Amino acid sequence: YQGLAGRSTNEVLQLYSAHGQQQKLQRSSVLTQLHGAIKKRLKQDLKSLHSFALELSKDFQRQSKTYLYHILTAVQGIQLQNEAMQMFQIKAFDLEQSLQEVTERYEKEKQKRRALHNSLVELRGNIRVHCRIRPLLPFDTAAGHSIPQDRQRNFSEKVAYAADDETVLVKCSRPGHASINKTFQFERVYSASESQDTVFADVSPLLTSLLDGYNVCIMAYGQTGSGKTYTMLGPQLEDNFAFSIEDESELGIIPRATREVFRLISEKPPGSYWVEVSVVEVYNNEIFDLLAKDSCGKVFGVKRDVVTTREGKSDVPLLTHETIENASEFLHLVNKGLQLRVRHPTLVHAHSSRSHLVVTLTITTIVSGDNFGNSWEDEQTSQRLNKEVSCTFPQKMRDSKSTSSSRASSPAQLEASEKLKQVKTRLQLVDLAGSECVGMSGVTGEALRETSFINRSLSALADVLGAIAEQRSHVPYRNSKLTHLLQDSLGGDAKLLVMLCISPGQKYLTESMQSLGFGSRARQVQRGQVKKKNFPVQSKAK
Repeated sequence: YQGLAGRSTNEVLQLYSAHGQQQKLQRSSVLTQLHGAIKKRLKQDLKSLHSFALELSKDFQRQSKTYLYHILTAVQGIQLQNEAMQMFQIKAFDLEQSLQEVTERYEKEKQKRRALHNSLVELRGNIRVHCRIRPLLPFDTAAGHSIPQDRQRNFSEKVAYAADDETVLVKCSRPGHASINKTFQFERVYSASESQDTVFADVSPLLTSLLDGYNVCIMAYGQTGSGKTYTMLGPQLEDNFAFSIEDESELGIIPRATREVFRLISEKPPGSYWVEVSVVEVYNNEIFDLLAKDSCGKVFGVKRDVVTTREGKSDVPLLTHETIENASEFLHLVNKGLQLRVRHPTLVHAHSSRSHLVVTLTITTIVSGDNFGNSWEDEQTSQRLNKEVSCTFPQKMRDSKSTSSSRASSPAQLEASEKLKQVKTRLQLVDLAGSECVGMSGVTGEALRETSFINRSLSALADVLGAIAEQRSHVPYRNSKLTHLLQDSLGGDAKLLVMLCISPGQKYLTESMQSLGFGSRARQVQRGQVKKKNFPVQSKAK
């Protein structure tokens, strides 16, 4: 500003103008330099970016080739695996078919072997033994409150198993005792999961023998609480021994056998068969008739005796035989008799039966004397029999008891009746009382006396089978009313099947081993071939 002093206004304006132009030139120069620098930097960045893009593109191509190679390799591997899988599937299918064929052949061979074994059993007169292992039940751990908790847990462990359908495996290791690992062989073994239907399916073929002229006896043996009554009758009602018929799948052998017998009879000519039933119990070595009636027609148990006839057969004089027309009548009569059966609660079983039950079905078959010993199922013979039966054996005869008689009203009818013969076959269905360990059942007083009789009668049964097995000259049938009553069946006059029932728990190991031992010994008994009932019995009409 000092330089401007004394200058004119024009000069000042010119100086200001020149100074402004100089600043503009300076700014323009700075902008030009800045633009050049930015342009140069952008060119460098673009060049770097281009190089990076080229490098990235090359790297992407390399990785793409690598990944493509891996993908192609994986696809080829998958294809190879699919081909291998298809080969494995083909081989597996072939193996499955081969296994199925081998299994079918094995089943056929097993059936053939079983048929041959049954034939051998028939020829030798051996006793068939089936074994059923019941499931573990709540009372297995509830009983025996004085036992410590740790021992109760051990007692509830399973020690008896069905290794297969013919083998029982007993495996147990107890502190202070020798370990047990033993197998038992029987004709059939049922696991805890197998149903009543399965059990009866193996029993039912025996029933056809009844109409072929053979006696049959099916007997349940085992300790108390092992499931004998359930197997033979089915689930029982709470207030008495009668069995429930509401759930047919739960019915036992006795009601099912009766239905099967009447089904088989329905396939035969009408009137050529009739069926009678008797129900007895052996209690404290005494025989009681459970179908006997008082003067008012009420069923009550009457003591009977068993005798040996001149022919050497056992018989119960005055025993009540009720004629039945169908299975429903049978179930009604047996349920009436079961209400009289003695039972007593024990620590092992709350509904323990204290007697041996013997239900007998007697099937009377009418055959022609002319064709006796031949096939009397021929159609013409059947027609003739129907006519003769309708004349000679009126309906009232079948409705009466076995001691009743009927007379022929004319010589022609008498001659016709003489050509008719009767063949009687018996089906005995036996629910034995269970053997007991007094220390475990906790019985006292009268129940203790019952236990003594039960165990003695079962020991007598074992003695009889032992004497038969050893072919002794004397067989002690009369040592017990039970063995005396079952003398014919035990001695070889019937096809005999023992249904062995055992408990799987360790608590009952001793009793289960005893039952299995009994069954194994029973299988070895050879009684000789069972005789067919092809002898004529004098007709009632004579």
